[in-house]
Amino acid sequence: MDTHLHAARTDSRADTLLVFLPGAFLQPEEFEREGFVNAVRQHHIDADMLVVDANVSYYYDQTFIQRLHSDVVIPQRSRGYKSIWLVGISIGGFGALIHELAMPGSIDGIVTLAPYLGRRPIGAEIAKAGGLRAWKAPEGPPPDQEVDRKMWPWLQHYVNPTPSRRMPPLYLGFGLSDRFAGNHKLLAEVLPEGHVFTTEGGHDWPQWSQLWRDMLDVLPLPTLSPVSGPAERRQVTQQPAMRPEAIAA
Repeated sequence: MDTHLHAARTDSRADTLLVFLPGAFLQPEEFEREGFVNAVRQHHIDADMLVVDANVSYYYDQTFIQRLHSDVVIPQRSRGYKSIWLVGISIGGFGALIHELAMPGSIDGIVTLAPYLGRRPIGAEIAKAGGLRAWKAPEGPPPDQEVDRKMWPWLQHYVNPTPSRRMPPLYLGFGLSDRFAGNHKLLAEVLPEGHVFTTEGGHDWPQWSQLWRDMLDVLPLPTLSPVSGPAERRQVTQQPAMRPEAIAA
């Protein structure tokens, strides 16, 4: 995977890295054009930013998880980053989730903006059961091997977190008119207070940019002192940490 780094400071590397994963058919440089990089700097977040060219073909050929892990996560850990967060839009949000599902404990936090959360029939099944808290995953062999059949039972662990299973903090943002909003609401119901952000509108950059700016006000990330400059930092305690049938941006 090709990557492009935006450093928080000119004199040294930050301890935290934000990895941006684009949606299908979106260009990595759009994170800069649409204000994601500047928003981090305007909020004085002490984190480097890595924009990843995770194009949609990696999801079709089912190599996304291994590519992200071997091309991005492992090399960046070796460079000394103590905390790595994945920030994914649409299919990129889906990618962030399935990476943690397959590689548990390798990431310190996840931000998903309008994520693709699998096929609508599974979401309808969960809604019919009364939501993710009440839903019971079907027993026995699954009718197919699509990853959303594993993802939703995994997401259920956010309902009752246990010390024995480390789940990274997960933040969700979506537009109320988004075409995936039905599934977003199912996930939103089980996330902790302050971890869900909504806005008017649908599935496009204006909504994602606004949600990102709002989230930066509360994400548990270290910040630079706006007065004293990069030499002084306020440390924030971090919380412990396929192939979709329909792919859209």
